[in-house]
Amino acid sequence: MRIHSRTLRWLLLHGTAALICASASGVETTLIPTGSVWSYDTGTDLGTVWRESAYPAESTWSAGPGILGFGETYVNTQIPFGPNASNKYPTAYFRIHFNVANPGAALAILLRANFDDSFAAYLNGQEVARQLLSVSATYNDLSLGQHEGGGYETFDATVGLPFLVAGDNVLAVEVHQSTLSSSDLVWDCELAVGDQAAVLSRGPYLMVGTPHSMVVRWRSSTATDTRVRWGTDPGNLNDMAENPTPTAEHEIEIGPLTSDTRYYYSIGSTQSELASGAEFNFRTAPIVGTQAPLRVWAIGDSGTKNANAADVRDGYLAFTGTTETDVWLMLGDNAYGTGTDIEYQAAVFDIYPTFLRTCPLWPTRGNHDVLHSGADNDYYELFTMPTLGEAGGLASGTEAYYSFDSANVHFVCLDSEGTSRLPAGAMLSWLTNDLAATDQHWIVAYWHHPPYTKGSHDSDNTSDSGGRMRDMRENALPILEQGGVDLVLSGHSHSYERSFLMDGHYGISSTLQPSMILDGGDGRTEGDGAYEKMALSPTAHEGSVYIVAGSSGQISGGLLNHPVMFSSQNRLGSMVLDFDARQLDARFIDDTGAVLDYFTMVKGTAVATPEDLGSSLRLQAGAPNPFAHRTRIAYSLPKTGPVRIALYDARGRLVSTLVDEIQNVGDHEVHWEGRDAGDRAVSVGIYYVVMQFSDQNRTRKLVLAN
Repeated sequence: MRIHSRTLRWLLLHGTAALICASASGVETTLIPTGSVWSYDTGTDLGTVWRESAYPAESTWSAGPGILGFGETYVNTQIPFGPNASNKYPTAYFRIHFNVANPGAALAILLRANFDDSFAAYLNGQEVARQLLSVSATYNDLSLGQHEGGGYETFDATVGLPFLVAGDNVLAVEVHQSTLSSSDLVWDCELAVGDQAAVLSRGPYLMVGTPHSMVVRWRSSTATDTRVRWGTDPGNLNDMAENPTPTAEHEIEIGPLTSDTRYYYSIGSTQSELASGAEFNFRTAPIVGTQAPLRVWAIGDSGTKNANAADVRDGYLAFTGTTETDVWLMLGDNAYGTGTDIEYQAAVFDIYPTFLRTCPLWPTRGNHDVLHSGADNDYYELFTMPTLGEAGGLASGTEAYYSFDSANVHFVCLDSEGTSRLPAGAMLSWLTNDLAATDQHWIVAYWHHPPYTKGSHDSDNTSDSGGRMRDMRENALPILEQGGVDLVLSGHSHSYERSFLMDGHYGISSTLQPSMILDGGDGRTEGDGAYEKMALSPTAHEGSVYIVAGSSGQISGGLLNHPVMFSSQNRLGSMVLDFDARQLDARFIDDTGAVLDYFTMVKGTAVATPEDLGSSLRLQAGAPNPFAHRTRIAYSLPKTGPVRIALYDARGRLVSTLVDEIQNVGDHEVHWEGRDAGDRAVSVGIYYVVMQFSDQNRTRKLVLAN
């Protein structure tokens, strides 16, 4: 057990040697309690001499109790960050003295740190712990990633046992910023010695989040039992789940939880806590079917474990600001080169620690996520995916492919790497049944190998990637489009590519017909108009948008000229999807957070809702669009009244009047076969549908192709 911190402060202040206390869990002695008084210095490059036990200049430093730093309300001692808030000091230095009576009695050292963004700790001049900081870092070097303070995480500092001495000891710590404009810096810690050490070596990380449950996982350095506490108040974690079986790979489902509610949690064992604090929190999903705002972040081929991946992450953080991430998708190739445990640690757990502890991850497997022999060493062992339909959708019985629901969106994860892609295979048979079973308004599917790409891979080349891109296009797309899929996300090509609103194109690019592009516009409300789908519920063949987002860790060029694509860019970035009831706003953002491409999709445009009545009309440009012979123009009237629908050419000349009469409230449609008022065929080109109703007008663009 631990000595009460106030007792330890009294002992330390009065120069009494630290006590050793025994309990059923072993022996642990707290040498430095949280909230202790530290000396600190900022604004000067001190080299390495400041780490040593004897450092006379420490007498000139300022001092104050932890938590130290700036930019957070829980900081007790404010430290200087420099004269320029946009160009802060990169590094802050901290030192504290503590007393040890019998250093030879200790078998382990535990460092429980509250830090932002990275640190290195030295015991009597020798390094004992380092987190998110290069081993060669000097004063001007920044951290390897962002890390939010607020909670205490346990690190194994047992390597420092030989450096402990009887009497006075010094712990020296350098804390580095992630950027010079970072808004905050945090430092505090507890240092303890004992006869055993179970420390947090990975996580915590969240998976399989539902409105009423969450799976919490982490890895400890030694096998212990498992305990998670949680509650809606970070100071009162009054619910608890435990597993008595000793393990280093901890995985436990907590619940029942209340939907759309913020929870705080701590992890550890029945004997010790490994991580706790306000930063360890999550919000449960809304009730399935709820038309609540939903933000989705999708990253592909992000496993480069380098500055590119960190920059894409930081670009998203700059873009999203205070808007939380509700759903986080990984599109495969999550850890290069072969997806080993060590590579996953560097590419995932070290790059995204804040996301992992606050937002459930829903990954798919890529070709670089190789399966390895041995326990706890590859994709399927490191992650937890739903197999029994526990997160919504139909039970798949496998972690390779699965589905889940969040708000009014149905997500479908397929495995294009290791599972049969044959039409009669288990995965595509399950897909057919899963889509038939959902009544969610939106459907998003994702997997690794894209059906359309001309980036670093070529979907027309059947020998590329073992034909996986061809198989998914020919075999999966017909099922998805029949099932009413709205959006398909993939990676693999290290670029960004985004299609028009498509339907029915299952061959190579040369087989594309104009009728397969239902809307050839930009999908932007201020441009050619949003992509519109008449039905709110999933409806066959109303069109889908296909996106390649494989540039979250590297870019590799390519022709980038696939004819289904509206936008093709060789830029680092990630996808942000915002669902809000009947509208989807999709954005590709680069590694600075700038929006490089975007579009809007609106569903249920044939439905006149109460807010529509008397205030708006619904007009669809045409299906298909572009078209060669005949297109359907669907529209909805909010009330009975006179309506006129006419076709104009690009020079504004009247071509034909399609409707000019009083019509009833509700859904209507009219067809145009590319002929003028005299029943003469018109030339290929751009035309405009103009609808007039009462004092309102609606205009959509049509493209007549060969």
